[in-house]
Amino acid sequence: MSERIVFLDRASLPVRFTAPRCTGEYVEYVETGADELVARLAGASVAITNKVPLRAAVLAQLPALKLIAVAATGYDCVDVAACRERGIVVVNIRQYAVHTVPEHVFALLLALRRNLVGYRQAVAAGEWQKARQFCVFDGEIRDLHGSLLGIVGHGSIGSAVATIGAAFGMQVRYSTDPEHPTVDEQHRPLAELVATADVLTLHCPLTAQTRGLIGERELRAMKRGAILINTARGGLVDEPALRRALTEGWIGGAGFDVLTVEPPRDGHPLLDLNLPNFIVTPHVAWASVEAMEGLADQLTGNIDAWADGSPRNVVS
Repeated sequence: MSERIVFLDRASLPVRFTAPRCTGEYVEYVETGADELVARLAGASVAITNKVPLRAAVLAQLPALKLIAVAATGYDCVDVAACRERGIVVVNIRQYAVHTVPEHVFALLLALRRNLVGYRQAVAAGEWQKARQFCVFDGEIRDLHGSLLGIVGHGSIGSAVATIGAAFGMQVRYSTDPEHPTVDEQHRPLAELVATADVLTLHCPLTAQTRGLIGERELRAMKRGAILINTARGGLVDEPALRRALTEGWIGGAGFDVLTVEPPRDGHPLLDLNLPNFIVTPHVAWASVEAMEGLADQLTGNIDAWADGSPRNVVS
């Protein structure tokens, strides 16, 4: 089988990528705008996208398209229902970031619990140099050991976060979800977890049911010293409400790697916050060299598996 394969946003994967065995013609673009989609995918049987949206109106103009290979785990950029109606298979990447994302979670968490940003600012401002004693006590430092880690999402990344948390001596609890509907010692209702966790970290997909999962009500219910971590999807959290929570002291701090709009153009309610208890990174939790190389290999394998008649990682 010889396929025309088009990679729409190659710049989103800055590591080597081996063209699949089934490639007849391979074309890649650094990035692709909405007005360029139809022309670039004309005659293509396989589209590779990381974040370029492929919606019903575009898909209707691409009769040759048979496979959309998402170069990421999240597939909210693809209209899966429209693909199903047109017989287009959608596949995604799975379990490639089981080390890099959890490590990023704890990089954010440790920095926040130990107030590293605030203390680094204190040193830069000369406060240590002017101190009357050997150290500076400008901000509260809290241990991870003994604290309650609440995890929303029980997939491979959430489970890996739990393993690291347990190694730090944290108590680990998951939020109940459709896959784990039974309430037991380890799985608690979300409302209970929100109110009791010292750290709440999100590892669930963005769906119609999870959009706005953490809003004003949940933020007000959290402990005043609790930390909220989001390395999943920006739309899970009501961002204006989070801004108020941070500026008015409803919670202890937050570490985010994702925002609702990426990249954030024309201002954003969180980006002008200059607070030591808020850290935002530009959607790079997934992006260790090792993880990206694994992603690229899996992407090639997903396309070849489909071409061989045994598709894997199919989005239902």
